[in-house]
Parts: sequence; structure tokens; C-alpha cells
Amino acid sequence: MPDVPADLVADLSSFLDSAPAPYLAGEAVVRRLVASGFRELALSAPTWPAESGGWFVRRGAAVIAWMSRSGQPRRLRAVGAHVDSPHLRLKPRAAYACEGCLQLGVEVYGGALHNSWLDRDLGVAGTVVGRDGRVRSVDLRRPLARVAQLAIHLDRKVTDDGLKLNAQQHLAPIWGLARAGEDADGALRAVLADAAKLPQDELLTWDLSLYDLAPAARLGRDGEFLVSGRLDNQVSCWAGLTALIGSGGGEAGLLPVLACFDHEEVGSGSDAGADGALFGQTLERIALTAGLDRAAYLALLSSGLLLSADMAHAVHPNYADRHEPRHRPRLGGGPVLKTNHNQRYATTAATAAEVHRLAARCGTTVQDFVARSDLGCGSTIGPATAAALGLAVADLGAPMLSMHSARELMAVADIEPYQRLLAAHFAG
Repeated sequence: MPDVPADLVADLSSFLDSAPAPYLAGEAVVRRLVASGFRELALSAPTWPAESGGWFVRRGAAVIAWMSRSGQPRRLRAVGAHVDSPHLRLKPRAAYACEGCLQLGVEVYGGALHNSWLDRDLGVAGTVVGRDGRVRSVDLRRPLARVAQLAIHLDRKVTDDGLKLNAQQHLAPIWGLARAGEDADGALRAVLADAAKLPQDELLTWDLSLYDLAPAARLGRDGEFLVSGRLDNQVSCWAGLTALIGSGGGEAGLLPVLACFDHEEVGSGSDAGADGALFGQTLERIALTAGLDRAAYLALLSSGLLLSADMAHAVHPNYADRHEPRHRPRLGGGPVLKTNHNQRYATTAATAAEVHRLAARCGTTVQDFVARSDLGCGSTIGPATAAALGLAVADLGAPMLSMHSARELMAVADIEPYQRLLAAHFAG
């Protein structure tokens, strides 16, 4: 196995463990930006300072960060990723009692592998909002709930017929024994209010996610794999973040931008998503603050390149036939370019060539992924961003297995080359 910087793997693992829900992932990004000297700007402020340095804005879980230098930017180099992952989310009226158990009503967020959430010790994390309107992040980092699987004795055909789960009926976790006369909603509110350090009657609403409590860990004969929840797509957020912080702003005239969006797993159509106005408005305000007029801003977009950084499918050794025969990225084989001519990915021949040039410059190899012609293809922020802004885009990611599972797997050998490729992009 090639040498892998242990500190890099440990740093990524720490990031993953600190980000069990989208909002907390945004907070993890912000903490590292602030520690590196970046300053926050208010989206509602009518003017932004024209000083050089690192800056960021935030809306909900989404964070956009950039580095400004003296003089007007002439080239845009952006990385787009997303903080959200498929999971189980609490409904507004979540708590109820059934057959002597307290249960939680959940909504499946995104394309989660339902079976991967069974029989796991689940914590709860996200945000609560009090009567004062303040958003408070919470993380119940203890085993609170569990989606218990039906015993095989009561489902003898499951091995032959496969597991069939109804999202409404079968994914509701248990989180306690019901007590006579107890109000289930009040019991849940008491737990959440305590976690938020709020009086129970001050708690109004929440946006809360269930997550697998098992921390990120190395696995395999020589520790060659990293297993964790939310590899898709927090690995890309971490890689883009460390690349931006380490870039120093790149060469003169370069504008490096990192956008960590929310809601990619459900289509990106929101005020914090890539298919909303946030990214374009932020870029335009950066340009105006730097002294560019509207025409110069549009020219900056036209000369720009965004790397849509989202994890990629490695070939699965048990299901190799599910891959296009000549496009089978391997674990440990380096970053993956993703192409789909039906525009599920936004890579073009020109942007693919640019990625290959970047890879050659920073000494890494690039693999290719194309979905089988008889199978559907997932998508990313790439097509939405390209369409909205007229920005050239290449879709790429690090190869992984178990995508959209509660716990996913990648090769540690792919971490550093992926980060290095994004760093080369930010360097110009």
C-alpha cells in the first residue's frame, strides 16, 4: 500500500465525526475557516469591505468562502460540494406511542439505503429554534434511538425474497418505553430542550437528523480503508476546504471560491442549494466589491471553471457487472472524472482535458466513470450550476463503495490525491 499521511486521514476523520448533520457540517467548515483567519460577511449587509483576505458567507447549512487579493479578479476557479447526505429526519410532530414503545416519525431525506439504518445506535443532531428566534445547534451524541429489524422467525421469506421496507411503517425508530399517561411529544421536547439548554416551553421548532454514532475508523489488513457515515459528500467539503485554506489565494488575478451547498441530495432547489440564487448573487457581489461592472462580472464567469466535487462509484467486486466495462474506477486508483452525455453530469471534453492537465501538473492519475447505458445515472450540483451561471464545469470525485448507506467506505490512498487535485485547481 502506498504511504498515506496518517495526520491527513486523522484530520478528515475528525471533520466527519464533528459533522453528523448538515447544519453541523456547515459549522465545522466555518470553525476551520475562522481558525485560518477568514472573516464572515453578512448576506444582508448592503456593502462588503474591499480588503484582501479570506471571507465567507453562510445561509443555513451552506457556506461559500473565497480569497480576495488586491486588484480585480480575472479568472474564477471554484469548487462546489455539498454538506448534506441521505439520512432519516424527524418530522415536526415526531413523537408518539405504539404498542408500549415511544417512537419517532421520520422522513427519509434523499436516496438513502433504507436497510442500512436498521439495528444501529442512533444519535440526534441538527438545530432547534426557540421563541427568541435564535437557531441553536444540538448534538445528542449518545444512543437515543434504534430502528429495530423484524426477527427472521416472523419473516421466514426475507432471505429468498429480499427485505422490503415501507418508509412510513418500518423505519420509525424506538426511543423509549411508553409510560402510562405520558405525553410523547412533551417527553421528546424535554430531551431536546435539555440538549439546547432551553426551558421546554421556549422550544418552538427543530430540524433534526438521526445519525449512526459509530465514529470514522480505519479498516482492513493494513488500515487501507476509511469507513464512516457521510463520506458522500463531506469528504469533498473537507478536501475543498483544506485546499482553499492552503492555497494562499493563488496567483495574481485569480479568484478561488469554495461553495459547500445544502440540499443536493434532494435536487438543490432551495435558498441554500446550488439550483438557487445564493451562489450567483455571492459571486456577483464579490465582483462588484472588487470594482468589476456587470459586463466584467459576466466575462469572469465565462472564463471560469468549477469543479463539481462529489464522491464517485468505485467498481464493486461483488457486482462488477453493474459497471460499464471500460469505465470501472478502482478503490485506491485516484480521483474519478464523471461523464454523462444526457447532462446528469456537466463534464465536457474541454473541462475533462483541463482536469487531466491539472492531474499531470500535480502528479496524480485520473480514472473515468460512465454509467452503464441500461442503468440510470445520479446527478450532482454540476448541471444546475452550469445552466444557471453559464460556467464551465467538470464533475469529479473520489471513488467509494456503499454510497448512500448509513456507513460508507473509501480507500485512504484516495484522500491525498483528491485534495491535491483541488489544491492545484485553486493555485491556478
